[in-house]
Amino acid sequence: MSVPTDSLRKPESTAARTYVHAVTNAHAHRTRLRAVLRFEDRFGDLGAWNALPVSARMAAPDIVRAFVAFAAVFESVAVDAIYVVQSSSKWGAHLAEREPVAASTFRTQATSLGFCEREAGKMWSKLAQICVIAGATTEALTSAEYVAARAQFHSAVVAKVGRAPKSLNAPLFGLDALMFHRGQGPRPHPRKRWAARSVPEIGWDRAEECAPVMVATMRRYLDQIGISLRVSSVDCIETTLRQFAGHLATTSDVVCVADIDRTHIEAYKTWLAARPGYRKNTNLSKTTIGMRMGHLSAFYQRIIEWDYPDIPARAPVYSSDRPIKDKPLPRFLDDGAAAKFLTAARNLPDEFGRLAIEMLSRTGMRKGELLDLTIDSVVQIGSAYWLRIPVGKLHNDRYVPLHPQLKTMIDTWLEHRPDWQDSPLLFTDRGRPIPGTRIDKAVQSAAAAAGIGHVHPHQLRHTLATQAINRGMSLEAIAALLGHKTMEMTMVYARIADRTVADQYFSVTEKVEALYSKHEPAVLPAEDEPAAMRKLRAEAHRRMLGNGYCARPVELDCHFESICESCTFFVTTIEFLPTLTRQRDDAADKGQIGRQKVFDGLIQRLDDTGT
Repeated sequence: MSVPTDSLRKPESTAARTYVHAVTNAHAHRTRLRAVLRFEDRFGDLGAWNALPVSARMAAPDIVRAFVAFAAVFESVAVDAIYVVQSSSKWGAHLAEREPVAASTFRTQATSLGFCEREAGKMWSKLAQICVIAGATTEALTSAEYVAARAQFHSAVVAKVGRAPKSLNAPLFGLDALMFHRGQGPRPHPRKRWAARSVPEIGWDRAEECAPVMVATMRRYLDQIGISLRVSSVDCIETTLRQFAGHLATTSDVVCVADIDRTHIEAYKTWLAARPGYRKNTNLSKTTIGMRMGHLSAFYQRIIEWDYPDIPARAPVYSSDRPIKDKPLPRFLDDGAAAKFLTAARNLPDEFGRLAIEMLSRTGMRKGELLDLTIDSVVQIGSAYWLRIPVGKLHNDRYVPLHPQLKTMIDTWLEHRPDWQDSPLLFTDRGRPIPGTRIDKAVQSAAAAAGIGHVHPHQLRHTLATQAINRGMSLEAIAALLGHKTMEMTMVYARIADRTVADQYFSVTEKVEALYSKHEPAVLPAEDEPAAMRKLRAEAHRRMLGNGYCARPVELDCHFESICESCTFFVTTIEFLPTLTRQRDDAADKGQIGRQKVFDGLIQRLDDTGT
């Protein structure tokens, strides 16, 4: 026979009373009250509960553990991550019940960043568990507390299932971005770390175990260049040094930089050459290998110059270690292919893909410059709109004219961009900066739809420059549009589209074709030879001397052509008679009387002496 609820004692804590009276159903009310009293009789309070081993807490009845979950959230009591993960309690529901306004705000923020309701619910559930581990409410949770509790939560899940499942990584990936914009988390990584290229590498920790002095020298160097170089440049150099240190740690007994000799550098070069690249079935490019060797060369030169204690007697990296790169002309789309490509791009389903391709095609921006645009990049000067392209690859910024169609597309994009997020970037997706791979995929999709083969984003920059120079834009204007520091960088497009050479080539070939059609010898009058071709022919006829060149046209005589034969010290013998005879005949044919007399005299002298 059941005991009436009225005969049971009242719960002691506020959390317990709230838990019991939160339901109106009599049976549920009685069940909750018994669970609370059982918890108080057996465990006392949450402090005593948390002091027990996880196995003892997991052995408690489900109704007791359900109350513990509610009480921990209600009182903001910290619970260890292992129990939070293993208990499978309804932490998200309890936190939403405790903080209904915060839960609603969280879901609104998540959906405004582009997450669906289901994704927002999973992110809230993960946030609830993190808050319980930290012992804080959602509003009071600090960035440091979030980072620490998140790490504990992640480790507990990995310990339970043996890996980091997608059901954990995906919600946390979105949650990191949302918490950053809420001001409760650090700036998130732009990419999914677990989706990065899976190439085995050795980290700093492993390298430090094997060679602590070497790692200390490298880290000191990275700290110093971090003061003067860009973050992206330092990150790239850090990757090179980490790879190099990891390679040495696994293939040699090197413990400090001073121990590294030429054999280690050559072994690292061989390892790099065999390393897989970013595309399937390819190796690293010459550019990447040259960059890595350049980083090492600069590392040695600087630490020797800075007189570090851990340095070799001489730098073991030389300029010849960097592969000689080819210098091909920039690849561009001809007018027909460009038209097909843009038509296909305008039909892409992705709004960002359409906008990115239009901007790259019309402004000549680099991919990185596009992704670094801020929300205030569009400025109005007079009646025209201009786009301020931020400091980029060459450490300079610039303004380029903005086409009205682009202005409209940018305005449309800004209308859908959440204005509460803590980022000045124009292009964000789900709270994170859009990665460059998103542009690559859009360009590839448009190229495939247009049926023009492989196209990469930088080709759109080359295409714009080629189109501009073909239509008469000056090299100075093109240099300003593309942000080139020197005209030498822009002159490469003049090699692609040299109108002078093309015009002269076609003017001459038309006349040659006319002669062929009349079945006459292909001989053109001298006036049909353009100045550029005349100069080229003259340079081809230059003769190299010991200290320069002779630029005398072949049709003009040289008064010094037989100067040696006229010298009193000149000696010849009978075996040179055939050569002297041919030289005399050549002078006679050209009407060079003086030169002919010189050779006649030499021949007569040989005839008289017979030697």
